[in-house]
Amino acid sequence: MDLVHPRDNEALCRLVDRYRARCLWFLREGYYPETPADALRVLDSIQRHGDVEAFQRAGALKQWLLAPSSAKSVSS
Repeated sequence: MDLVHPRDNEALCRLVDRYRARCLWFLREGYYPETPADALRVLDSIQRHGDVEAFQRAGALKQWLLAPSSAKSVSS
């Protein structure tokens, strides 16, 4: 399973930090998604509970996350 490391994805971490109190209040302090599935759940929550800007930012990150990676083809 692919992991999403906070140090590798600063945009995701910044978005989580920005909307933690408003949209992600149910997550523990300091939580960051570690898998793509976790990231998608967090982004869905931000879109569901945030404002228009949150919806757009989370949507852009979801597109990035769901985009096919060329990294797998490099190793073949």
